[in-house]
Order: sequence, then C-alpha cells, then structure tokens
Amino acid sequence: MIRVRRAGLAAVTDLGRPGFARQGLPAGGAADQYSAAVANILVGNPEGAPLIEVTASDFAFTTDRPAFLAVTGATVTVNGSVRRAWEPLCVNADDLVELTGLTGLRAYVAVNGYWHVARTLGSCAAAPELGVRPWLRAGDTIDVRDGHRPVDHPVFVLGARPPRLPDPLTIDITAGPDADEAVAAALTTATYTVKPASDDIGVRLDGPVPSGVAKTDLLSKGVPPGAVELPPGDELLVLRRSHPITAGYAVIAVVTRVGLSTLGQARPGQRLRFRLRTIEDAVGDQRRQRRVLDALTRRAHTAFTSAGVPSAGRTAS
Repeated sequence: MIRVRRAGLAAVTDLGRPGFARQGLPAGGAADQYSAAVANILVGNPEGAPLIEVTASDFAFTTDRPAFLAVTGATVTVNGSVRRAWEPLCVNADDLVELTGLTGLRAYVAVNGYWHVARTLGSCAAAPELGVRPWLRAGDTIDVRDGHRPVDHPVFVLGARPPRLPDPLTIDITAGPDADEAVAAALTTATYTVKPASDDIGVRLDGPVPSGVAKTDLLSKGVPPGAVELPPGDELLVLRRSHPITAGYAVIAVVTRVGLSTLGQARPGQRLRFRLRTIEDAVGDQRRQRRVLDALTRRAHTAFTSAGVPSAGRTAS
C-alpha cells in the first residue's frame, strides 16, 4: 500500500483512453507519455499501467512493506539519501520517498504490482467529461498488490534515457490542414514563451503570430492532440491530450507524437522553438523512440527474471 505523505499537485493516471473520440472523449492520460512509459518499464509493469503524475510540486510517500519502484523526472531521496532517478530502486516498509527538484514540469512514480484503482472505460486517467479527476491528498492510500521480495542488485542499472530538456525546448511539428507549409515554416523562425494561463487543455504561447491566416471562426471539426491553433488575439494555442475533440480555429501545424511528450514538460515561462518535420520524419522519430522503449523493456525483463521480480513486459504502445 502506498500512503501519500505530501501530495503537492499529483494524480493517479496512465497512458489514457484512446479510441473514444467518436463518443466525444479525448485520449487524456500522462502529459509526458515517454517518461510515464519508462517509469513503468523500469519496475516491470505494463507501459500503460497506473502510476502517479506529479506536476510542478514536491511529493512524498511511504509504503507499508518493501517495494520496487522508479521515479522519472525528479530528484528522489529515500530517508533523506539521494537515490538514482530513471533507474529501479528498492525501498523498505515505511521508508520516506521524496520527490523534489523536478527537471521539467512533471515527474512520474511507478511501483511494481497491480494497482487497485477505479477505472472508467479501461483507464484511470482524469476525464472531467465523465466526472473522473483523481487528485491525491495527504493521507490517501493506494492499494498495490505484488508478490516479490525486493533486493538491491547491480543488474538493476538499466540505462534508461532521460529526455533532453534544453532551453529553449525544441518542439517538432508538421504542417497543419488550414495553412500552407510556408505558414508552419514561419513558426520555426521565432522563439515562443509558455504563458501561465496554460492548462491541461492547451499550452498558450506568447510570440509572433504568423500572418496570412484568417482568425475568423471556422466550421468546428475534429482536431488531434498537438494541434497548433490560431485563436483570436496575439497568441498560439497548442492542444494537449485532454483537449476537446473538436475546435473552430485554424490549425496551422500539428506537434508530433514525440514532440507532445516534450511539450508535457514545458513550464510557464519556458522558451521553446518549433522545428518543421515531414510526416515521414515524424513517423521515423516515433519508431526510433519505440525501439528505445522496446530495448529497455528487454533489458528490464532479463534483469528482473534473474532476480525473481515479476515483469509484465510491454502491453501498450
């Protein structure tokens, strides 16, 4: 059992519930899909298993018995001693695990085992449309069932790759459906800043707005996560995974799937630059990231099998 000692801004989530757009439901799920998937791989869980997403805050918890866990995206200490992030680690019952100093906007905590949490349409991710908003508070508990006896072992150094988060961030885009490629290319010539008004729906960006695109409302249509919209005013809006599935503003570019995970780490005030990619480039980048995750999964499975740690392997993409 996980007991939350200091909640900050944290929630139980997973990789979302894709496939329900026809019913009006966005995919939702972890804002940084890569870091969330890595956290679960590092403890032998399926990539899409529940885990904790911590946003722009510290977080602390204990477990009621020895546990096997991983933290991605923050400095992690156990009883005050710094431990490795982006690698598996073992803790004893009642050890205080603390996350501080997030490297981006979000960090993830995965614990080996089956999480007994409520699921709606197969996912525990937030869905305001369904009344699902699983924020955590100090004192909350999460039941996690496992069956292994954690032991420290050098084979648990698995070499996961943290994402690069330079300043400014580089966010890959492809040309959008409501403007020609020259408009998308114009985005790459400027530096933008994440505005404090950004939220789970979209990232608002301060910076030069491309000319030559009408800002009048269009017929509402389906839009993908990552759509770069041109709303009225002097800003850009990049839709996140929890955005409404239809919109009526011009979509002048679309952030790639890999770029969306990077954008999930963009703090208010963070500077970013866009890089224009072809569809073929975007697909190739996603496949390369998939190979990185698959290689990590194989290393983890080999290590955990030798140590007697249950490993579910990959069940989500």
